[in-house]
Order: sequence, then structure tokens, then C-alpha cells
Amino acid sequence: MARYKLILAYDGAAFVGSQRQAKRRTVQGELENALRQLGWPGRTVTLAGRTDTGVHASGQVAAFDFEWNHAPERLLAALNANLPADMAVSDIEPVDAKFHPRFDAASRCYRYRLFCGNVRDPLREKMAWRVWPAFKEEALLEAAAVFLGRHDFSAFGSPAREQSSTVRTVMASEWSQSDGEWQYEVRADAFLYRMVRRLVFVQVAVAQGRCLKETVVKALERPQVKNEIPAGLAPAHGLTLVEVTY
Repeated sequence: MARYKLILAYDGAAFVGSQRQAKRRTVQGELENALRQLGWPGRTVTLAGRTDTGVHASGQVAAFDFEWNHAPERLLAALNANLPADMAVSDIEPVDAKFHPRFDAASRCYRYRLFCGNVRDPLREKMAWRVWPAFKEEALLEAAAVFLGRHDFSAFGSPAREQSSTVRTVMASEWSQSDGEWQYEVRADAFLYRMVRRLVFVQVAVAQGRCLKETVVKALERPQVKNEIPAGLAPAHGLTLVEVTY
């Protein structure tokens, strides 16, 4: 019996999230079904992090124990042959028996995509948020820098368990632009529930002039005080989990 670590990509559009749910299609459920077709006797696989309904991944990490008497490359091929078309394993390797994809993670990186447009763009909007009215680019860049460092992000998400810490360290928070599309990349030691989508929504609000950058700073400095940042989340379909580091 060996423990295997795999890198998983999926289009989140047809999933109700990554975590297994009874009678609903999830990433974890489909992965476990594919493993069972190979004779896997286990009860559950573990994931590096939970993604919401509609959120994608190119670098989700999963781990499971399996007695496989062939090379890892053959396991990768066998899994992909049994997985649905909107999921794929890009890499697999045996790891230490104590490896845990969630608790051993040093950082996670997400990418969010958006573009400005006053007319619908059905193809682009499958993987990116169409934002209108247009925003001030400089204000968007300045807003991203506010989140760098160690802060209490309770105004921007909720912990997985009540009473858990809402303090997180953000190592990267920046926007880039290419071919008329904006991409936000954020890396942290961990994220609160829906934190990235909240960060994106608030940054766009600042860039559109609906919220002051100083208001966001206050929400980080004094999280116990009721904040005035606008409520809302960026749509799930623009978000992708791109990497987990160890």
C-alpha cells in the first residue's frame, strides 16, 4: 500500500464544488468513482482545498492510499481513461505515508480573470467575469497592494470552522493585463471561505469609484469594527486554483 499525490485539473462549471456531496456531482466524487473502477478499496481521497460551485482548477492536489503494482505513469493513464471529460490528472507520484495535501501545504495560488465590456461576450464569459462600467486601471493596481502581508481577513471571508483564526498571510497580490483581459493572481498561506472572490469584488468596487481604498485598509486594520466596504462576491466562473506548494 502506497500513498499517491496527484495534480488535478477540472472545469468547475458542471460541479457543485470539489467536496463530496450525496447525490450531487462533485470533483471528489468523480475522482473516487474513477479510482474504484481500478479496484481502489478506500473510502475517501483528501484534497488540498475546497473549491466552490463553478470554480475551476489547474493545480488542485489530491492524495489517496492504493496498492498499485505498476508504474505511476500507468496509474495516471488509467485514471484519465475513467475520469469524465471535464477532469484530468496531469501528474502523479508516490509520496511519504504521512503526506497530507491540505495540512502540509505552504501556500496556495489562485487566479481570477475578468474583462470590461458593455455588451455580452458569451464565449469569453464562460471563464471570465464581464465587468461594466469600466474601472480606473491605476486604482485597481493600488487596491491589490493593500492586501499584502499578514492581516485579519474576517471582513473578506469566513473560516472553515467557527472560532478558527481569520488571520492569513498574503505573499502575492497583483493584476496583469493581456489581450484585453485582466488577471489577478493572489498567493497566501491559506484562504478563508470565498475570500478570493470577495477580494476581487472589493477591488473592482474601488477601481469603479464605489469604495475608497482607505475604507478597505480600515477593514483590515480594525476588523472588529463594522466596515463600509460593499457586500458582494465576484462570480465563481472567473476563478481558478492554479497551484499548491509544499
